[in-house]
Amino acid sequence: MFLNKKYNKYRFFSIIVLASATFLFTACSSKSTTSNSSFPYIGKKTYRKIPPEKIRNSKAMHRATMRPYKIAGKWYYPTLAKVGDVQKGIASWYGPNFHAKKTSNGEVYNMYANTAAHKTLPMNTMVRVDNKENGKSVILRINDRGPFVSGRIIDLSNKAAHDIGMVKKGTAKVVVTVLGFHAKIAQTKAEKEETATVGKYFIQIGAFRRLEGAKITKRKFEMALEPGYNVIIKSTDLNRVWIAGFRSEAEAVDFKNRNGLSGSMIIAE
Repeated sequence: MFLNKKYNKYRFFSIIVLASATFLFTACSSKSTTSNSSFPYIGKKTYRKIPPEKIRNSKAMHRATMRPYKIAGKWYYPTLAKVGDVQKGIASWYGPNFHAKKTSNGEVYNMYANTAAHKTLPMNTMVRVDNKENGKSVILRINDRGPFVSGRIIDLSNKAAHDIGMVKKGTAKVVVTVLGFHAKIAQTKAEKEETATVGKYFIQIGAFRRLEGAKITKRKFEMALEPGYNVIIKSTDLNRVWIAGFRSEAEAVDFKNRNGLSGSMIIAE
């Protein structure tokens, strides 16, 4: 009897240990799947997958999304760019709160796709985003507007943020390089040289008889110029220095007022 009791005691103890081990293994396995798998989980919630849809690239869409727009009292002026343009700054990412909602170009936002939001680049611009903090990079298509937080230059999808290792931190120092337009990476010489006209309106910030004086002014303004605009020298009877990139007279006027250039002339061509 004693041996049987002892045997039953050990048998019972073994069952408890085995059951506990099984529970712990299952729990750890479940936790690992939820926290380490990028998709389709964020935290412990599962988000529905969105089937791929046709990229919107109509002229009407581009006309609509290249108009100036106002967010929280601030005006933004979408500006056409050229292949090779570079912008440096802070990237952030967005996902759950916007998943399956409409983007600025009318598509459905899919946080599992390689897309991003940018304040001024044309829709369907292809960009490479390099994370300066870890050397990782990702190629994305612009299909939304944002981020509307001071100091941030691009908002990545959840997948793209995973790809360059910035999900947990939330932000990262990045370099954004334009690779092409209309959802295509430039391949041919013509595509690589493609550039969008900067518009008809310019702000003249100086006129010089000597070219060297114009070059000095050009360099001075280039150092402080915000992204989306550039400085050119127009040489005729004088060497005139113009800020270019304005798509309307209203945009040029707003730029003058914001940057203390009230004495400068607006030129229309």
